[in-house]
Amino acid sequence: MPGGGGGAGPLRVALVCPYSLSRPGGVQGQVLGLARTLTARGHGVTVFAPVDDLVDVPDGVELVATGHSTSLRANGSVAPVSVSPAAARRALADLRERDPDVVHVHEPFAPGLPYALLVGRALPPVVATFHRSGDSILYSLLRPVTRRLADRLAARVAVSEAAASTARRALGGTYEVLFNGIEIDRYVGVAPWPTDGPAVLFLGRHEERKGLEVLLEGWRRMDADRRSRTEGDPVLWVAGNGPETERLRQRFPESATVRWLGVVGEDEKIRRLVGADVLVAPALGGESFGLVLLEGMAARTVVVASDIDGYRDAAGGRAVLVAPGDPDALAGALHGVLTGSQAAPEGTGGRVAWLDAAAERAGRWSMSALAERYEDLYRGVVVRDPL
Repeated sequence: MPGGGGGAGPLRVALVCPYSLSRPGGVQGQVLGLARTLTARGHGVTVFAPVDDLVDVPDGVELVATGHSTSLRANGSVAPVSVSPAAARRALADLRERDPDVVHVHEPFAPGLPYALLVGRALPPVVATFHRSGDSILYSLLRPVTRRLADRLAARVAVSEAAASTARRALGGTYEVLFNGIEIDRYVGVAPWPTDGPAVLFLGRHEERKGLEVLLEGWRRMDADRRSRTEGDPVLWVAGNGPETERLRQRFPESATVRWLGVVGEDEKIRRLVGADVLVAPALGGESFGLVLLEGMAARTVVVASDIDGYRDAAGGRAVLVAPGDPDALAGALHGVLTGSQAAPEGTGGRVAWLDAAAERAGRWSMSALAERYEDLYRGVVVRDPL
C-alpha cells in the first residue's frame, strides 16, 4: 500500500488531464484548480497532462508532460489530446515510479494516458470524473470493450446529471454526481479591467455550439439601432479562439464596439470578468454544466445566457435566460441589462440584491468544498487492492 493509505494524513495524488494545458478549457481549469486546492490542503499533487509549450504551465503546479496535443473533433468541439502511444507509455512509467496513493483521471476514455490507465496493470486505485454530455465518440470507438474497461474504475464521478446520464447510457454503472468547482478567493479583491463604458464579455471556444455567431449578429442589430454614438458606448469583448475565429472576424470585424481579444490568460480573464457589466453565454447546447455562469456570478457580474439544461441548472434563477439561437432575443436581453430596463430575476430584488444572491449561489460550488468531497472519495478507495 502506498504511503498515504486510508488514514487522515496527506495523500499523494496523481491528477490526469487528457487535454493540453496550452489551450484554455473547462476540464483543464478544473484539474489545475483542484491541484492548487489539494496542495494548499497539504496533499502531494502531480498533474499529468499534455502541454505544447512549457511556458503555458502555471506556477505552483507540479507537472509531468504527457506529450504534445493533436486536435480531434468530438461532441461538436475540438479536443487537444495527445495520441502518441510512446508518450503515454513514458507517462505511465513515470506515474508508477511516483507511486501515488490514488490516480484521479478526468474523461477516462480520452486518448493518451487516460486510456493507458484503463488497460494498465499494477496501478493504484483510479477515480474517474466524467465531464461530457451528449453522445461521444470517446465512449463508442472501442465498444463493446468500454464497459469492461470501465469496471476497473474504483469510483465514478460526474460533474452533472447530464454528464452522469451520458456516461450511464454508454458504460452502465453508478455515478456520484458532484460539480465543477470555482476558486472563489481568486475573485476577491481583484482590480477590475479598466473600461471606458459598459462592457459585455464572451468567454469560450469559437465553434458553432458556443453560439458566438448568434451573439455577434444580435450585437450588430443592437448596435445598428443606436441612433448616435458616444464615448461611453457598450463594448463587446470577445475572448478565446477556435475554428470559427477567422470567418467570424471577417463577418464582424474589429470596431469601436467589438474587440477581439484572442486567448487571454487566467489573471486577465478574472480581471475582465470583474470589470465587465455582463457575462454572455449564448451556447446552443451540449453543455453539461454552466461553470462559466458561476464564474460570472462569483465576479458579481450579471449573467445573460441561453436557456439550455446545463446553464439553467447552474443559473438557479440568478441569470437572465433567453432562447438559444435567437439573436433578437439575446440582443433584447443585453439591451435590457445595459439600460437597466431588465427586471431582476424573481425573488432577488434590485440589482445589488441580484448580484448578492448570484455570488452566494456561486459560493456553493467552491473548489474547497469540491476538494473535500474528493478527499473522502480518495480515502475510501485507497484501502482497496491496487488494480
